[in-house]
Amino acid sequence: MTKFIIRWAINAVGLYAAVWLVPGIEYLGDWTGILWLALIIGLLNALVRPLLKFLTCPLIILTLGLFTIVINTVMLLLTRTIGQSFGIGLSVDGFWSALLGSLVMSAVSIVMSLIFRDELKGRKS
Repeated sequence: MTKFIIRWAINAVGLYAAVWLVPGIEYLGDWTGILWLALIIGLLNALVRPLLKFLTCPLIILTLGLFTIVINTVMLLLTRTIGQSFGIGLSVDGFWSALLGSLVMSAVSIVMSLIFRDELKGRKS
């Protein structure tokens, strides 16, 4: 359960950083909406992303893994669409804003996963 909460918090911080840094991504609402969006993106990453990676495996191999950036972009755009259907005000202006936002989210996720790596692996120091 602790891993889930840490991963959820990492997604929330990454999404907030993308909203804060990328000009084409805007969020209108309070912090609870960010938490809901982080939950949505976490569920999409757990359920839809493996299917997309399987279906685009030849492209991922051909581009030496760089196509996963496009998959992350699609995950952010899906999060926007699902969030808007639930009335959460996330706005992404287009593909390039989503691409830059997914890069920001990935960078934040990498840094925070390194910080919390012991907790995510289940070891206690």
